[in-house]
Amino acid sequence: QVQVVESGGGLVQPGGSLRLSCATSGSIFSIYAMGWYRQAPGKQRELVATITRSGSTNYADSVKGRFSISRDNAKNTVYLQMNSLKPEDTAVFYCNAQTATKSYWGQGTQVTVSS
Repeated sequence: QVQVVESGGGLVQPGGSLRLSCATSGSIFSIYAMGWYRQAPGKQRELVATITRSGSTNYADSVKGRFSISRDNAKNTVYLQMNSLKPEDTAVFYCNAQTATKSYWGQGTQVTVSS
């Protein structure tokens, strides 16, 4: 079992920045990739960024150049640095931990971009 807990959401003005954190615990040795997803009201959950155990990253086109995913293996934590935020980035952001047999999700953290 893997536990996933997100933090760091909040209200920010357009153009501002936020950093989300995703702490994992449990059978973390079994995780081969982690990612951030988001779901806006009335829309499907979508991929934002992923990072593999080796450090390879992947981003949605809508966030390339603005968001950056990273990991601190010593803290078992993955981060999502979000810069130049736009109102359309408003969503609940979810962290995902992927193993060979199961996908684990956190409870989500709200990000609201508004003036």
